[in-house]
Amino acid sequence: MNIKNIKTLGELKKSGYKPKSVKEELRENLIRKLKNKEITFPHIVGYEETVIPDVERALLSRHNILFLGLRGQAKTRMARQMTELLDEYIPVVEGSDINDDPFLPITKYARDLIAQKGDDTPIYWLHRSERYGEKLATPDVSVADLIGDIDPIKAANLKLTFADERVLHYGIIPRSNRGIFVINEIPDLQARIQVSLFNILEEGDVQIRGFKLRLPLDILFVFTANPEDYTNRGSIVTPLKDRIESQILTHYPKNIEMALEITEQEAELLDEQKAKVKVSDLVKRLIEQVSFEARGSEFVDKKSGVSARLSIAALENAVSAAERRGIINAEKETQVWISDLVGIIPSITGKIELVYEGEQEGPYQVALNLVEKAMRSQFVQYFPNPEQLKKRKTAQAPQTENPYRSIISWFDKGNTLNLFFNTKDSDKVQLLYKVDGLHAFVKKYFKHANDLESALLMEFVLHGLSSYSLISKKMMEGKIEFKDLMGSMLNMGNASYQDEELDSDFT
Repeated sequence: MNIKNIKTLGELKKSGYKPKSVKEELRENLIRKLKNKEITFPHIVGYEETVIPDVERALLSRHNILFLGLRGQAKTRMARQMTELLDEYIPVVEGSDINDDPFLPITKYARDLIAQKGDDTPIYWLHRSERYGEKLATPDVSVADLIGDIDPIKAANLKLTFADERVLHYGIIPRSNRGIFVINEIPDLQARIQVSLFNILEEGDVQIRGFKLRLPLDILFVFTANPEDYTNRGSIVTPLKDRIESQILTHYPKNIEMALEITEQEAELLDEQKAKVKVSDLVKRLIEQVSFEARGSEFVDKKSGVSARLSIAALENAVSAAERRGIINAEKETQVWISDLVGIIPSITGKIELVYEGEQEGPYQVALNLVEKAMRSQFVQYFPNPEQLKKRKTAQAPQTENPYRSIISWFDKGNTLNLFFNTKDSDKVQLLYKVDGLHAFVKKYFKHANDLESALLMEFVLHGLSSYSLISKKMMEGKIEFKDLMGSMLNMGNASYQDEELDSDFT
């Protein structure tokens, strides 16, 4: 039988339908999914052994939930996915403002309608997608927004006095009755507004402009908060926090593999971009490493956090940088080069909060520094660690053992390599082949790489060597210049900040 064909209270009674609370619904449907080995929270990566089990335990316990974590940790997404654990449809008294249960009506409107029409009371079926409410807590949120207020227009139209319950206009919380309601960034809510939530959570009482109503609302409350909010903007008042039964800590991806999966899933790349621009695993890892470097940087406020959205936006910008270059050069296909990563700087500067030292450096230079450190960190995953080679004494390890010797020597002879940002792929490959020993070095470690892959790795080697201060790199308008380190040091007035920053690491 199609339940949506049931149109009246009498038909609903005959069907044998039994009402359940929203928390009972969630519990029963979660149990069924667990028994069937189904994924309870799809597309949530990295939480399989940490956050998701905590959420499942909270739902089985029929708890209200507080997600506590830094920005960009999928707190709201977890809450939104809980709607998939609700029944597909539930019956509601037709015309009710707060989704009255036909068997347990709580508003005067629903009670009067059922008393008047009995089994002929009309009902409609509410889909689970409509049983979700969400509010971002801001200082201007009022009790009327959340709970309700007297509506003088309604009173005038219905010719009712303000003493009549029917003149009330319910806020977003009562309208989320029999569903899930989320308040994001709860510490931003003024303390007096938080206090108004006490009785709703515990006793189900609602007081609106002198109306003391007994509204046993049936709601799963989910709150989100950033730990930094407790000191910077406000705090969750203690009695309210005491009424939230489960506090669940969220976290960032624990390793690059998880981060790669998240970015791959979330990045919004057009099909035409995917067809035209190839993105190597190396470039993807470099972009992810930028986020990891930012989370550990002394210039970035750790308490604020670095959202996963940084990597997502950076990948999109890197692809667009390559796409733009391809359009300018009328190339049908291209790839993201290391030099294209200059295009991800805007994705970084807007997504990191700087401490005082970072503000002194400036957001642009901090972002460049993070990209440079990401190259330095990832370089040793592909090639021998130049740092270890530099520390060896000549007697213990003759210079001929240095695999980078021929490359560095080419620059020591006074040669310079200029890689322009808008250079054609074919021209860039030819430029890279000019560096003695560079192609042979890459082929030694990556024998099966094709021409474009080899060229990308060749470019990566140059950036890696500069990050270890074995050659010099300058960022100029429209190009990157590689040259010998000594010549750059003698001309320190024109050196880029990268050289100064990295030289200090080896003094």
